Amino acid sequence: MINRDLRIVFMGTPDFAVTILKTLVDNNYNIVGVITAPDKPAGRGRKLNESAVKKYAVSQNLHIMQPKNLKAESFVNELETLNVNLQVVVAFRMLPKIVWQMPKYGTFNLHASLLPNYRGAAPINWAIINGETKTGVSTFFIDEKIDTGEMILQESIDIDKNETAGSLHDKLMHLGSDLVLKTVELIKDGKVTTTPQPENVTIKTAYKLNNDNCKIDWTETIDNIFNKVRGLNPYPSAWSELYNNDETFRVKIYAVEKELANHNYDYGKSCYYQKRNENCS
Repeated sequence: MINRDLRIVFMGTPDFAVTILKTLVDNNYNIVGVITAPDKPAGRGRKLNESAVKKYAVSQNLHIMQPKNLKAESFVNELETLNVNLQVVVAFRMLPKIVWQMPKYGTFNLHASLLPNYRGAAPINWAIINGETKTGVSTFFIDEKIDTGEMILQESIDIDKNETAGSLHDKLMHLGSDLVLKTVELIKDGKVTTTPQPENVTIKTAYKLNNDNCKIDWTETIDNIFNKVRGLNPYPSAWSELYNNDETFRVKIYAVEKELANHNYDYGKSCYYQKRNENCS
């Protein structure tokens, strides 16, 4: 029976990645290095803010690297000195070939969708925005493109009808922890097999969220608006413009309820009810 001595480097930045790293540490895997984003100034005082992964790594006395340039000779040399033979990537940036091809047993990524659908930056949000009823997590070996490598494992989960991006994020975070652990165990035992992602098929993409695609279009169907608000709650949040007394306000909308009723209002008209007086603006 194969029982490989794994020397793992973990790459990640946000809270989502912390849970996965903690699972590997709790299961006594040898984490020889943690790579995360450089500290960034934040807030009014511009105090340097450490990533969630860095804070956890410090608490565990893990070796931390925060390269600005992943191709820098100094960083690549430091990585080589760790004798890493497996790299695990969760919510990190795109890696250069010199980095992802370094480990003997490969570099695999955890992605929060059922690949090949929802490749890209915001898979959790877009699954809800598009009204999906099922999503999941996938592990795959990294290659030259984004989220296209050969798949190792997948696990699916239902999306509740009132699910938000925040609640789904937490569910997939824990589901992903289990999947990463299973993937590492397969690699350790020399039992990993892969499946190429299908080509020349129509897939849905998880485009990067921006100001334009987070704005509510009130001419959309009630279901599409409902899904957009859910899919952007709590971050970055759906938004709209509110016109009142010749003033324009930008408002964020975190939660809505659907109600079907006959009315003669224009699309996008905001109304509220106070006692028996109906008011619209």
